[in-house]
Amino acid sequence: MWFPVQTVCLRSRTVCKRGSVGAFLRCLRHLDANVSPFSHSAGRCSQTCQALVYRKHGDPSQVVQLEDVPLPSTGAKDVLVKLLAAPVNPSDINMIQGTYAILPDLPAVGGNEGVAQVIEVGSQVKSLRRGDWVIPRDAGLGTWRTMAVLAEDDVISLPNDIPLLAAATLGVNPCTALRMLSDFEDLKSGDSVIQNAANSGVGQAVIQIAAARGINTINVIRDRSDFTQLSERLEAMGATHVIKEETLRQPEMKELFKTCSKPKLALNGVGGKSATELLRHLQVGGSMVTYGGMSKQPVTVPVSALIFKNVKVLGFWVTQWKRDHSHDGRAFRAMVDELCSLIQRGKLTAPACTEVHLRDYRSALEAAMLPFASSKQVLIM
Repeated sequence: MWFPVQTVCLRSRTVCKRGSVGAFLRCLRHLDANVSPFSHSAGRCSQTCQALVYRKHGDPSQVVQLEDVPLPSTGAKDVLVKLLAAPVNPSDINMIQGTYAILPDLPAVGGNEGVAQVIEVGSQVKSLRRGDWVIPRDAGLGTWRTMAVLAEDDVISLPNDIPLLAAATLGVNPCTALRMLSDFEDLKSGDSVIQNAANSGVGQAVIQIAAARGINTINVIRDRSDFTQLSERLEAMGATHVIKEETLRQPEMKELFKTCSKPKLALNGVGGKSATELLRHLQVGGSMVTYGGMSKQPVTVPVSALIFKNVKVLGFWVTQWKRDHSHDGRAFRAMVDELCSLIQRGKLTAPACTEVHLRDYRSALEAAMLPFASSKQVLIM
């Protein structure tokens, strides 16, 4: 469940912790009914930060505004952080549009991913210290802002010797890729994976993590004017094969499988006909995992794939995985450590990114919604 205490600077006050809706409501009752909770007079706030706020759902470039919002004092178990960089992800856009599976109460601060630096720690904070880099453990902290006061348990530290953009984009797409490659099929070196949306953030992470494990990847992308350049870029990352959507239905797939085993795992971020075509090429007993639906079309599963190939059709949402493992931080810690190790060894890099200053946020939002976008927009604070 999404709690409003995580969406704005004011709502991260110690007395309004996640899960305490009653406490949050009591906070609001102490405010003048005519005063916005984003205003300087709301609560005991001596500082402000800049944040990208939306007060209604709609076109992100129209409803998101850059505002000064109150910054509460740092509680005993809190940390004051300076946000360094935060990407614009499809889920962020969908939340603002009001079409995502979970939505914050409004008004809300956009952004679910990013990296921050700790600049002050509360007296009872034990796992963090000044100078540490941190990323959110879960969605909903509102990362499109310059500073924030967050609970110690809401963030996890990273080594600060990894590239800034790799740190800023670590918490969603690489985590999704790692879990899907690890949790659904027992993949070994020499095995194969097929995926659509191969040039997406998840797709690029899948290519690199699979290559580090010796796993072949068959990467499907839509035809476009720069197909050759994009194909070469994905191959440089470690992609075994890069093909167009149309190729999935052509005889040349038989030639491809003479040098590459049939895939045990299919990763679907598109839906529609693309997902159906992935299923056709799975091994008997293989799995197709859906993590996105960019085509906005349903996944159609042929009866023959279920009866004669015994394929498994599953879904994955990294937010749910994080929440399922929130009682034991060791699993998340181990995942973050593995990803950071890959980055430090040059095996995993950030996707192609365009850095945009926070004040130019409208251009970033507009670019993030363009079709065939091959560069992730990252807000620099």
